Amino acid sequence: MVPRSGIPGRVDGIGRVSHPDLCGVVMVSGKVGSVTRERYDELVKLGRDWVATMSSAQWRIGDAALEIEPMRPHGGAKALFDVSEAIRLFAEDIGLSYSTVRGYRWVSSRWPKERRLAGVSHTIHKILASIPDEQERFEAVRNPPPNPRYGSPRWTRDSAKRVVGWKVDSPQDVQEKVEAIHDLASDDAVAAVVTTDFLRRPAVATKAMADDTARHAVNEAQFDRFRQQAQYVQQEAAPQLQRMEHGTQFMDLVAACAQFVATAGRIVPNLKGEHYDDAERDTIERGLSRVRAAADWIENAVTRGEVDLDEQLTRLLKGSGE
Repeated sequence: MVPRSGIPGRVDGIGRVSHPDLCGVVMVSGKVGSVTRERYDELVKLGRDWVATMSSAQWRIGDAALEIEPMRPHGGAKALFDVSEAIRLFAEDIGLSYSTVRGYRWVSSRWPKERRLAGVSHTIHKILASIPDEQERFEAVRNPPPNPRYGSPRWTRDSAKRVVGWKVDSPQDVQEKVEAIHDLASDDAVAAVVTTDFLRRPAVATKAMADDTARHAVNEAQFDRFRQQAQYVQQEAAPQLQRMEHGTQFMDLVAACAQFVATAGRIVPNLKGEHYDDAERDTIERGLSRVRAAADWIENAVTRGEVDLDEQLTRLLKGSGE
């Protein structure tokens, strides 16, 4: 059954025409939006008549503009400024924008009157006008691709855009949908939110990680985040770590002094009555000189912050001289 609009459909058990493309719109009551199916079919027919009338007007305006200023090769004798001014004047006089009239003129120049196909809107001709080769362009308009919505070949804006390689308004296959998502997520902030949402879906995450490039990018991002966190923690903890290091150094100095004093306190009382020969006394004197030098070195470091060793102090600490 073909409704008055000319849109093919199928008849259900109660005599209603069902259109596959309207399944999500038509209610059980048989309405399309707020109108009945019959009224919808009437509006479709009227709409197509209006489009035909509008296309006729667009062709006529384009032809008029082309008559006023025929298309000329770039670099022609007549300045582009003069051409633009003539078209601009015509556009103002008929109440349209310059860009609109200029567009109509270009479309008319691409489609001689005998090559314009009745029943195909000016909009479709405009899209197909982008086909560079003239014969290919004229052949294309006569061969619309199959349209499952209507059950027969018929031009739509998207089918024409597919022919010339433009992005479609309503993506259908996977690649078109992917390109549409890329357009919407061209901003990094938007892309980050979308990617995060997608990766929360286990099936999507699994497929994404099967791609070596994607997996490598995720791993790199994880490492970068870890390094940033580690750097942040280090910066935050730096004062505490410095205080801890200072406290450790202080305790080491106190412990070294206490250990020396304790060792001396344990050994010296037992030296009463001991007799040492000259060689033994010389050895002990050299050791005491090293102790005094080390004590002076510690004192300079604590009081003045000086930790450098001069040549004589180095020799003393190594036990190679007085």
